[in-house]
Amino acid sequence: MWRGHPDNNLPSAWQDMVVCMREAADIARQAGVVLGFEPEVNNVVDSAIKARRLLDEIGSPHLKVTMDAANLFHAGELPRMKEVLDEAFALVGKDVVMAHAKDLDHDGDAGHKAAGEGKLDYDRYLYLLHAVGFKGPLFLHGLREAQVPGCVGFLREKLARVASALPLRER
Repeated sequence: MWRGHPDNNLPSAWQDMVVCMREAADIARQAGVVLGFEPEVNNVVDSAIKARRLLDEIGSPHLKVTMDAANLFHAGELPRMKEVLDEAFALVGKDVVMAHAKDLDHDGDAGHKAAGEGKLDYDRYLYLLHAVGFKGPLFLHGLREAQVPGCVGFLREKLARVASALPLRER
């Protein structure tokens, strides 16, 4: 849908984004809503580390995270899937207000497959969402209408597996 810009990693891009996000967070505060941003490999905020930095710099309860695990993997990071997912949730898990369910078949700009049709470790992803107490919506996207029943079934099976693996007091 979009590509990374060569200037995304410049300090000036970060500064410009922070100015805009402060204004957006203030508008969200005035409106009584929460604004979610999504860390994605093509964005200025291209990692969970940068997402945590942005949250800390803005310091607003009206700015939170949309988690899409398929968007977290820079080139060469897919073999470190568990580490990348665990780090992301350790850094921003408590600030996740919405989650996406799609998949990837390679790292880098790759998160464009329907959930369950790629390499994302959904057992880990869904476990981590549960572990941080996530109760928000899980949105399917990046799929055709014909793929919806299969993706919904896949996610229901994975969510049931996560729930059945929890101690009784956590169910």
